[in-house]
Amino acid sequence: MKALVLFGTRPECIKLAPVVGALGGLSGCEVRVCFTGQHKEMARQVIDLFGLDVHWDLGLMTSNQSLAGLSSRCLDSVDRVLEEWRPDWVVVQGDTTTAMISALAGFYRGVKVAHVEAGLRTRNMQHPWPEEFNRCAIDLFASAYFPPTEWAAQNLRREGVEQEKILVSGNTGIDALLQIAGKSYDWEHSPIKFLRDDRDIVLVTAHRRESFGGPFEQLCQALKELALLYPATRFVYPVHLNPNVQAPVNSTLGGLDNFHLLAPVDYFSLVQLLKKSRLVLTDSGGIQEEAPTFGLPILVMRETTERPEAVDAGFAQLVGTDCSKIVSESCKRLNLPVEETRITKPNPYGDGKASDRIAAFLARL
Repeated sequence: MKALVLFGTRPECIKLAPVVGALGGLSGCEVRVCFTGQHKEMARQVIDLFGLDVHWDLGLMTSNQSLAGLSSRCLDSVDRVLEEWRPDWVVVQGDTTTAMISALAGFYRGVKVAHVEAGLRTRNMQHPWPEEFNRCAIDLFASAYFPPTEWAAQNLRREGVEQEKILVSGNTGIDALLQIAGKSYDWEHSPIKFLRDDRDIVLVTAHRRESFGGPFEQLCQALKELALLYPATRFVYPVHLNPNVQAPVNSTLGGLDNFHLLAPVDYFSLVQLLKKSRLVLTDSGGIQEEAPTFGLPILVMRETTERPEAVDAGFAQLVGTDCSKIVSESCKRLNLPVEETRITKPNPYGDGKASDRIAAFLARL
């Protein structure tokens, strides 16, 4: 069996690294890795962290790239790889442009597509945009579906996907998280060494396209109010490189003594931040999955979420981008002792064995 695993962004790389390892451990399976370079520097850190061998680095990233330009370059470049190696399976993860276009290239070549983290839905093509379209498109023609939860599997069944093509695997991101969380971390030479003390930490990540403009400015204003209300708490925000994020964040939050605006941190350091935080404010899908491993409460600064399991389990609450709601719900948690806000339940997204299940399923097919 020849399996081509493709990714272009850091989250994809994190969630597919354990899949590459599991496939590589199968007898009679040849696995190769293609990195499109949709996000170059941030993904490269994870490639090095997991020790992945990249067989094709397409280098597609350009400054201020449009989705149309990225898509056209990706389709042509991935097609050349497929023509050269002729795999049996194209393995993609999630809902990025790389995932959707790579799956489409496979479909055009008659190669079977395996979709890791299939079945996530908001039923709103604008939230998140363009990810909701991307994942729905992949699920139109995939041959193997790996929803992380039963809720995601039910979405696929309602859309007519045959049961024999579906395996509820758990989320491979939890496989990666547990693998990295167990490693020894060099605090002394890390980009977050100034956070080694015992002061409370609130971790912030926000970068969604659909929030750009007025909603994102409201979100930043809420963060500023919280920093002023809780001067003894450190607010730590690794800021996405997109200019639509950088401009409002720096103008609103720059200069606050207890608000630390960092360059995007490597994944190993992000895991340490999760372990030390008492609250997470995020619009990231991956953080919604990872934070429950550490019992963290999560306020999701989005209008919708395709990960309702964290909400149902009591870890997460949707607060949107409304300034007053973000502030009021944060205060409810920050006014309590840390031990009263910790959530002692299993992570609803997985047990760390999803990748092995996926590899075994593909081998059977």
